[in-house]
Amino acid sequence: MAAITLGVFAYLRFVEMKQPSTEEAKRQAQNVVKFERNKINGIIIQNGDEKIEMRRRDNRWRLETPIKDQTDSSLIENLLSDLENWQRDETISAKEIEVDKNKLTEYGLNKPKLRLKLLGQDRPPEILFGKDAALEGKMYVRFENSKETFLAGQSVKKDIDKKPEEFRDRKLTDLITAQVSRIILKTPAGEMDLQKKGNHWEIVKPLHARGDDQKINDLIAQITTARIQQFVADDHGDLRPYGLTEPRGAITLFTQADKPGQLLQIGGIPEKEKDQTYVRFALRGFVYTVPKKIEEILNTKPDDLRDRHLVRIDTNVLDRITIEAPGKGKVVLARKDENWTIANRQNTPANPGEVRRLIDTLQNERVTKFVEDVASNLPKYGLDKPQLQLTFSSFASENTAETKAGEQPFATVAFGKVDGDNVYARLADEPFVVALRRGLRDQIFTDPLQWQELSIFKFKPEQIHRLSVMTDKELSLERGENNQWRWLKGSGDINQTNMQSLLNTLSNLHAVRWLEATPRQHGFEKPQLAVTFTTLPDDKASHKVTIGSGTSDGTWFARVDEREGAFVLSNPDLNTLKLPLVSQPMRSPSPSPTATASPTAKP
Repeated sequence: MAAITLGVFAYLRFVEMKQPSTEEAKRQAQNVVKFERNKINGIIIQNGDEKIEMRRRDNRWRLETPIKDQTDSSLIENLLSDLENWQRDETISAKEIEVDKNKLTEYGLNKPKLRLKLLGQDRPPEILFGKDAALEGKMYVRFENSKETFLAGQSVKKDIDKKPEEFRDRKLTDLITAQVSRIILKTPAGEMDLQKKGNHWEIVKPLHARGDDQKINDLIAQITTARIQQFVADDHGDLRPYGLTEPRGAITLFTQADKPGQLLQIGGIPEKEKDQTYVRFALRGFVYTVPKKIEEILNTKPDDLRDRHLVRIDTNVLDRITIEAPGKGKVVLARKDENWTIANRQNTPANPGEVRRLIDTLQNERVTKFVEDVASNLPKYGLDKPQLQLTFSSFASENTAETKAGEQPFATVAFGKVDGDNVYARLADEPFVVALRRGLRDQIFTDPLQWQELSIFKFKPEQIHRLSVMTDKELSLERGENNQWRWLKGSGDINQTNMQSLLNTLSNLHAVRWLEATPRQHGFEKPQLAVTFTTLPDDKASHKVTIGSGTSDGTWFARVDEREGAFVLSNPDLNTLKLPLVSQPMRSPSPSPTATASPTAKP
């Protein structure tokens, strides 16, 4: 019984939800017509002697009479929406019409010029449109075979009281740019074949090269967004007047499911409309005019559509970056989870910001010039023995169904000779020689020391137990009971504020950048400052940072004993390490001069 009761309740609730609200029911009762939009598959408009018929096929509306062409679907959708919301303001009953036989003629409904018929299941009767009423914005309408007349708004009349060409779609095609997967472009310069592979475009003909995704999409958009200016003629007659017997150029757009493609031919320029161009769109079988701007397609050359980015790096599969330079060995940067290490230096932590900078720099780098399309003379450009080579790889630790274990290179960039402001380069899987800006090569570190992480020390300030600061003299301190510092070498009151600032900076010391290993001493033979400290809990491991001479950009050369190589220290960090640790005695204020009263001479 409980189950039955629950079922009945659910059913009644479902039925109730399907029923319109009282307010909605009142509104629907005032509708002129009632129909289900998805069941309507045809529309016939009789406007005087002119008949306009439109049919829906495969969810697309087409004009069938008096001409066959695409219909502007937005106009049809607007018409159906207006019909759904068309309200009657007043009803004049058939009895009232019978009383006065001239009423239908007076309302313009005896032999109306404008009629609308909907085709499809459960369609309403044909609608007859009469004269405008005295009430502004209102008109008389009735159904076929009925004398009952309604006073209603003029919105539907405005939707249908049009010439046939006004219903034609002024967009050349229903395609959107994202649907196009192939383009064949014919211009006076030759033929180009462009194909989309995955998310990127490639030039297949006249050369095989990466395409510029943005430029190719812009080219497609010139067709998919083009608006027809004039409907000229069908394409079954003589095309010579339009310059389309031998078109100046053509572009064919293909989708994955469209093997024939959609062909657009570009012809001549009308004598009177110099800002327009004749085109023939084969899919619709007509000659139109469109804005002259579409002629820009005819000037397109293969180099205009080539991707000028140096390399595409898929960071989702990137696990290894190998940097090789003759005489300098090799740098192997490896990704471990979300971090990077220097694999050929015992997986020492790498500077992730520098790795990200390298990847971003290379991905954003653009070719300054395409030098040769066939790299047959590599020695000429120094690319037979590259001065620098970068290899980007994925890495699998185990064999899988998709990949084998080990390193799988997917992009290699080789740098050759320098020529003025440019350097020659080549991508290994492409036959081209390109020129890049010379400064790019200098931005790629070839010494593994330069890839070290920037964090020098990773301690907490309270872990530092002993501290020695050496300048022209030595100061040494030790943390005693209750975390109070005391002198081991030195005297006077300890400046606690400066001491804490020094500990904060020292315990989390960071480099500005690491330097390439060179025989230069950077002023370390006569350092201006050396700070040595030990940390708890063992208090045995000693750490030392030595500051040498200054750099040209206002920073300072520095090194630490436990790390190989030298780094650059910021000026604010140096100033903190040099803070005076002895409190300066407060100076007593100088006595201000007091006025001395002069004895007054007695008269």
